[in-house]
Order: sequence, then structure tokens, then C-alpha cells
Amino acid sequence: MDRNTRISLSIFVLFIVVSTGLAFFSFEGYSILRNTTSHLGAQGSPHSWMMNMVFIALGTMSIWITYHSKIRYHQIVGAFFGISLLLTGLFQHAPLVELVQADPLQDLMHSIFADTTGFSFTMLAIGHGIMSRGFQRSAAIIMAFASIIISIAMMAFPEIMGLLQRIMFVSAFGWLFFYMKPPKNKQASSHD
Repeated sequence: MDRNTRISLSIFVLFIVVSTGLAFFSFEGYSILRNTTSHLGAQGSPHSWMMNMVFIALGTMSIWITYHSKIRYHQIVGAFFGISLLLTGLFQHAPLVELVQADPLQDLMHSIFADTTGFSFTMLAIGHGIMSRGFQRSAAIIMAFASIIISIAMMAFPEIMGLLQRIMFVSAFGWLFFYMKPPKNKQASSHD
């Protein structure tokens, strides 16, 4: 296993551990089924820094992976995806804890970057599907449809929004970190 795969695997496992385990140490009434990972990192949530550091790590690794694809499309859209995800860790969701003073600007910025994260990931998957062949194409198209369908389902079924988001994150980062392989014929030459 190479160094990048080890780092990706560590960040992926860290996401699973923190997004699941922190739920038991977050605010009273937090539910893995109903509450999202952004709620774990919300203003005033206990140990929110842990979830926010995971967002930053996921975003940073996403930038690294897409940059090293040597495909301009992946590099540009991947940078939007990674940076927006990273910024969801810097700007926190509105508090869900009583008596915590809300910072509405932080919540607005978090919401904008969360939406940008979802949109740019979908565009990354669509672009990869268009330029790839075989199983790479099929997996990318499935990921694009899954991201759209799960996003709609999260709005339609808020009582299981947290579970749906976790399924999306595990699928998306599993694909991006471990399965997505850039097509060689689309890569820029090393002297570009």
C-alpha cells in the first residue's frame, strides 16, 4: 500500500469513527439517523472541533487526489470540491444547543460551502463518467446519480437525513479515495 493510499485510508476511517463515535458525546438528543455531520461540528456542539478537523482533512485529501490526477477538469472541479469541503470545517453550522449565541454569518457561509461541496462533487463524478470507459464510467455515473438522489432524499425524509448523508459520504469518499482512476489519455503531460 503506497503512502497516499495509507493517508486516504486513515482519513476515511477517521471520518467513520468521528462521525459515528462523536454522536454519543455531542449535544443531548443528537441522533445519527436525524442529525448530520455538520450538526456535530455546529457552533456550541461539544467537541465540534473534531468533526471540523475531519472536514478539513477530507477536503485537503480530495484536493491532493484530484490535483495528482493530471487532468485539468479533475484539478479544477476537485479544487472547488476540496476547498468548499475544507471551508465547511472552518465555518460552522448554526448552534443546535440551547443558550449558545449564534453567528449567522458563519452559518450562512457553512450553508453556501456545503451546497458548493455537493454540487462540485456531482460535477466531478459526471465529468469523470464522460471521459472514462468501462467500470470507471459506470461507477462515476452511479456516484453522480447517487449524490443527486440522496440530496433530494435528505430534503424529503429529514427524519433519516443523518443516515443518508453518512451513506453519501462513505460512498463518495470510498469512490474518490480508492476507486477513481483518471483515464491516461486525458492526463496533461508532465511538462505542461
